[in-house]
Amino acid sequence: MAEPARRAVFLDRDGTIVEDPGFLHEPGKVRLLPHAAEGIRCLNQAGWLVITVSNQSGIARGLYDTAAYSAVQHRLGELLAAHDARLDAAYFCPHHPEFTGPCECRKPGVKLYRDAEAAFGLDLKRSYWVGDRLSDLQSARKLGGHALLVETGRGVTYVGKARALGIGVVADLAAAAEAIVRDA
Repeated sequence: MAEPARRAVFLDRDGTIVEDPGFLHEPGKVRLLPHAAEGIRCLNQAGWLVITVSNQSGIARGLYDTAAYSAVQHRLGELLAAHDARLDAAYFCPHHPEFTGPCECRKPGVKLYRDAEAAFGLDLKRSYWVGDRLSDLQSARKLGGHALLVETGRGVTYVGKARALGIGVVADLAAAAEAIVRDA
Protein backbone atom coordinates (compact mmCIF):
# COMPACT_ATOMS: atom_id res chain seq x y z
CA MET A 1 0.00 0.00 0.00
CA ALA A 2 1.29 3.46 -0.90
CA GLU A 3 2.29 5.79 1.91
CA PRO A 4 -0.18 8.68 2.29
CA ALA A 5 0.97 12.02 0.97
CA ARG A 6 2.45 14.38 3.55
CA ARG A 7 1.08 17.74 4.60
CA ALA A 8 2.96 21.00 4.82
CA VAL A 9 2.47 24.49 6.12
CA PHE A 10 3.91 27.01 3.69
CA LEU A 11 4.98 30.15 5.50
CA ASP A 12 5.90 33.52 4.13
CA ARG A 13 9.03 34.71 5.91
CA ASP A 14 9.10 38.52 6.20
CA GLY A 15 6.15 39.84 8.19
CA THR A 16 5.00 36.34 9.13
CA ILE A 17 7.99 34.79 10.94
CA VAL A 18 10.37 37.73 11.21
CA GLU A 19 10.09 41.51 11.29
CA ASP A 20 10.04 42.99 7.80
CA PRO A 21 12.39 45.98 7.56
CA GLY A 22 12.25 45.79 3.76
CA PHE A 23 14.77 43.84 1.70
CA LEU A 24 16.07 41.90 4.73
CA HIS A 25 19.59 40.76 3.85
CA GLU A 26 21.68 41.25 6.98
CA PRO A 27 21.70 38.33 9.45
CA GLY A 28 22.17 40.70 12.38
CA LYS A 29 18.82 42.33 11.61
CA VAL A 30 16.78 39.11 11.76
CA ARG A 31 14.21 39.47 14.54
CA LEU A 32 11.59 36.84 15.25
CA LEU A 33 8.07 38.15 15.57
CA PRO A 34 6.41 37.45 18.94
CA HIS A 35 5.12 33.86 19.18
CA ALA A 36 6.51 32.89 15.74
CA ALA A 37 8.93 30.28 17.08
CA GLU A 38 6.20 28.92 19.36
CA GLY A 39 3.92 28.49 16.34
CA ILE A 40 6.57 26.73 14.27
CA ARG A 41 7.46 24.45 17.20
CA CYS A 42 3.76 23.56 17.56
CA LEU A 43 3.61 22.60 13.87
CA ASN A 44 6.86 20.62 14.13
CA GLN A 45 5.54 18.68 17.13
CA ALA A 46 2.25 17.95 15.37
CA GLY A 47 4.11 16.38 12.43
CA TRP A 48 3.62 19.09 9.83
CA LEU A 49 6.42 19.95 7.43
CA VAL A 50 7.19 23.66 7.74
CA ILE A 51 8.43 25.28 4.55
CA THR A 52 9.12 28.92 3.81
CA VAL A 53 8.35 30.37 0.40
CA SER A 54 9.34 33.97 -0.18
CA ASN A 55 9.74 36.51 -2.93
CA GLN A 56 13.22 38.03 -2.79
CA SER A 57 13.04 40.80 -5.37
CA GLY A 58 16.02 42.51 -3.71
CA ILE A 59 18.19 39.99 -5.55
CA ALA A 60 16.73 41.01 -8.92
CA ARG A 61 17.15 44.66 -7.95
CA GLY A 62 20.84 44.09 -7.17
CA LEU A 63 20.43 45.07 -3.51
CA TYR A 64 21.84 41.75 -2.27
CA ASP A 65 22.76 38.32 -3.59
CA THR A 66 21.76 34.72 -2.92
CA ALA A 67 24.61 34.40 -0.39
CA ALA A 68 23.03 37.18 1.69
CA TYR A 69 19.64 35.46 1.44
CA SER A 70 21.26 32.21 2.62
CA ALA A 71 22.96 33.98 5.52
CA VAL A 72 19.62 35.38 6.68
CA GLN A 73 18.04 31.92 6.40
CA HIS A 74 20.91 30.46 8.42
CA ARG A 75 20.40 33.06 11.15
CA LEU A 76 16.66 32.38 11.14
CA GLY A 77 17.43 28.69 11.63
CA GLU A 78 19.66 29.51 14.60
CA LEU A 79 17.00 31.67 16.22
CA LEU A 80 14.35 29.01 15.74
CA ALA A 81 16.62 26.25 17.05
CA ALA A 82 17.05 28.21 20.28
CA HIS A 83 13.28 27.69 20.72
CA ASP A 84 13.31 24.00 19.67
CA ALA A 85 11.70 24.88 16.33
CA ARG A 86 12.87 24.26 12.78
CA LEU A 87 12.11 24.83 9.13
CA ASP A 88 12.11 21.74 6.94
CA ALA A 89 12.87 23.62 3.72
CA ALA A 90 13.08 27.10 2.24
CA TYR A 91 12.24 28.15 -1.31
CA PHE A 92 12.59 31.63 -2.78
CA CYS A 93 12.05 33.54 -5.98
CA PRO A 94 14.98 35.85 -6.87
CA HIS A 95 13.06 37.57 -9.67
CA HIS A 96 10.98 40.69 -10.19
CA PRO A 97 9.01 41.29 -13.40
CA GLU A 98 10.34 44.84 -13.83
CA PHE A 99 13.97 43.70 -13.63
CA THR A 100 14.09 40.10 -14.83
CA GLY A 101 10.81 39.61 -16.69
CA PRO A 102 7.99 37.26 -15.75
CA CYS A 103 8.64 33.96 -14.02
CA GLU A 104 6.59 31.07 -12.69
CA CYS A 105 8.14 31.05 -9.21
CA ARG A 106 7.17 34.52 -7.96
CA LYS A 107 4.21 34.36 -5.59
CA PRO A 108 1.37 34.01 -6.31
CA GLY A 109 2.82 31.62 -8.92
CA VAL A 110 2.73 27.93 -8.06
CA LYS A 111 6.13 26.65 -9.25
CA LEU A 112 7.88 26.66 -5.86
CA TYR A 113 4.93 24.86 -4.27
CA ARG A 114 4.97 22.27 -7.05
CA ASP A 115 8.72 21.86 -6.49
CA ALA A 116 8.09 21.22 -2.78
CA GLU A 117 5.24 18.86 -3.62
CA ALA A 118 7.59 16.77 -5.78
CA ALA A 119 10.51 16.90 -3.32
CA PHE A 120 8.49 15.90 -0.25
CA GLY A 121 5.55 13.91 -1.65
CA LEU A 122 3.05 16.50 -0.46
CA ASP A 123 -0.71 16.56 -0.69
CA LEU A 124 -1.27 20.23 -1.46
CA LYS A 125 -5.03 19.95 -0.91
CA ARG A 126 -4.33 19.01 2.73
CA SER A 127 -1.67 21.70 3.15
CA TYR A 128 -1.85 25.26 4.50
CA TRP A 129 -0.53 28.62 3.38
CA VAL A 130 0.14 31.31 6.02
CA GLY A 131 1.23 34.85 5.26
CA ASP A 132 0.73 38.56 5.84
CA ARG A 133 -0.25 39.45 2.27
CA LEU A 134 -2.90 38.15 -0.07
CA SER A 135 -0.20 37.25 -2.61
CA ASP A 136 1.15 34.78 -0.02
CA LEU A 137 -2.20 33.01 0.01
CA GLN A 138 -3.45 33.06 -3.58
CA SER A 139 -1.56 29.88 -4.47
CA ALA A 140 -3.58 28.00 -1.85
CA ARG A 141 -6.72 28.78 -3.82
CA LYS A 142 -5.08 27.76 -7.10
CA LEU A 143 -3.84 24.47 -5.66
CA GLY A 144 -6.85 23.60 -3.50
CA GLY A 145 -5.20 24.16 -0.13
CA HIS A 146 -6.16 26.17 2.94
CA ALA A 147 -5.10 29.76 3.69
CA LEU A 148 -4.71 31.88 6.80
CA LEU A 149 -3.80 35.56 6.91
CA VAL A 150 -1.80 36.70 9.94
CA GLU A 151 -2.34 40.22 11.22
CA THR A 152 1.41 40.68 11.73
CA GLY A 153 3.58 42.47 9.18
CA ARG A 154 1.25 44.00 6.61
CA GLY A 155 -1.57 41.59 7.38
CA VAL A 156 -3.80 44.05 9.18
CA THR A 157 -4.22 46.03 5.93
CA TYR A 158 -5.66 42.97 4.16
CA VAL A 159 -8.11 41.73 6.81
CA GLY A 160 -11.25 43.04 5.08
CA LYS A 161 -10.26 41.68 1.67
CA ALA A 162 -9.23 38.33 3.16
CA ARG A 163 -12.55 37.90 4.95
CA ALA A 164 -14.44 38.89 1.79
CA LEU A 165 -12.56 36.11 -0.02
CA GLY A 166 -13.37 33.58 2.72
CA ILE A 167 -9.78 33.45 3.98
CA GLY A 168 -9.34 32.90 7.70
CA VAL A 169 -7.68 35.67 9.70
CA VAL A 170 -5.60 35.07 12.84
CA ALA A 171 -3.52 37.29 15.09
CA ASP A 172 -0.11 35.71 14.50
CA LEU A 173 1.78 32.56 13.60
CA ALA A 174 1.08 30.89 16.95
CA ALA A 175 -2.67 31.40 16.44
CA ALA A 176 -2.34 30.04 12.90
CA ALA A 177 -0.54 26.94 14.19
CA GLU A 178 -3.21 26.36 16.85
CA ALA A 179 -5.96 26.62 14.22
CA ILE A 180 -4.14 24.26 11.83
CA VAL A 181 -3.44 21.62 14.47
CA ARG A 182 -7.00 21.87 15.81
CA ASP A 183 -8.57 21.52 12.36
CA ALA A 184 -6.30 18.71 11.14
